[in-house]
Amino acid sequence: MINNKIYTCLWFDGQAKDAADFYCTLFQNAKVTVDTPMVVNFEIDGQKFMGLNGGPHFKLNPSASLFVISESDQEIEKLWSALQQGGQVMMPIGAYDWSEKYFFLQDQFGVSWQVMKGKYSDVNQKICSLLLFTGTQFGHAEEAVKFYASVFPLSSIQGILLYQENEIAPGKVKHSQFVLNEKVLMAMDGPGEHAFQFNEAFSFVVECESQKEIDFFWNKLTEGGQESRCGWLKDQFGVSWQIIPKNLGMLMGGSDPAKSQRVMQALMTMNKLDIAALENA
Repeated sequence: MINNKIYTCLWFDGQAKDAADFYCTLFQNAKVTVDTPMVVNFEIDGQKFMGLNGGPHFKLNPSASLFVISESDQEIEKLWSALQQGGQVMMPIGAYDWSEKYFFLQDQFGVSWQVMKGKYSDVNQKICSLLLFTGTQFGHAEEAVKFYASVFPLSSIQGILLYQENEIAPGKVKHSQFVLNEKVLMAMDGPGEHAFQFNEAFSFVVECESQKEIDFFWNKLTEGGQESRCGWLKDQFGVSWQIIPKNLGMLMGGSDPAKSQRVMQALMTMNKLDIAALENA
């Protein structure tokens, strides 16, 4: 069973349900699990994702992408055919130095995908979130990977491949793979000029069992970063996180509409979330 204590949140402007439905047609063992006007959760091969209808404030961009390793030519062709429709292709499907079949694009909803033919056993996870460190964050990928692995339990660094002296960015991260709380993620440095950096449109949700856990992750991840409202923060590398209690959905979506409204009102006044205050709202 996949550990979903950490999962990816994608920010949409009213399109979360359409996007979730679309993604669930692309993969086997995929389903929508929560469908509300603000939040649409879905699972792909047991992995949890959140779609958030947050409005027009933030836009998804290629600084963070969903990375799929597939052993099936048929699956890769299917994903290429579907995901390019209405989207923007950065690297068309074809053979590259690192894979005989690969592509990189933004789909019609703005979500970036990298799909590569390779061995599933290299990740043992259908989809990995990948962070691309560009602009002012270029060159910080290795530091970030080591920092994240030091913060989260059940974590490890599976590999960091650096650019060589004769390559475009010597000493910077060409590709890295690491595990946070049993969830596989990837990170790369992005050489060259890019018109995008990390923003709130792509974030990681961390579900916590207790106030002590919330306090720990909040304090660690805001070091050198920035607090925001409603459990959101930016870490020192500009990556966004949501640090929430595991039972937040139950508190906000319970059978008592008045209670749910009071919880929402209390939440809107908070930076770091206070479980006791939410439960007593």
